Amino acid sequence: MARGHQKLQSQAKAAEKAAKMKKQQCHNANEQKKAAQKALVHVCAVCKAQMPDPKTYKQHFENKHPKNDMPEELKCVSA
Repeated sequence: MARGHQKLQSQAKAAEKAAKMKKQQCHNANEQKKAAQKALVHVCAVCKAQMPDPKTYKQHFENKHPKNDMPEELKCVSA
C-alpha cells in the first residue's frame, strides 16, 4: 500500500481522473440533447407539439385532434 506523499499523489490523480470523466459525460449528455432537439422537425399546427417524422405526426393528429381537419402535408402520408 502507498503511504505518505505517494498516497496523496494517488488520491489527487484519481480525483482528477474522476473529474475529467464526469465532465466528459456531462458534455455528451448536452450533445445528445441538442441532437435530439434537431431531430424534432415536425410541429403540430394545433398544439405545437414536436415530432420526428410525418408518420408519428399523422398518428398524433388522428389521436389528439380528431375533430380538426387534417393538414394537407399529412393526407398523403401512409399509416
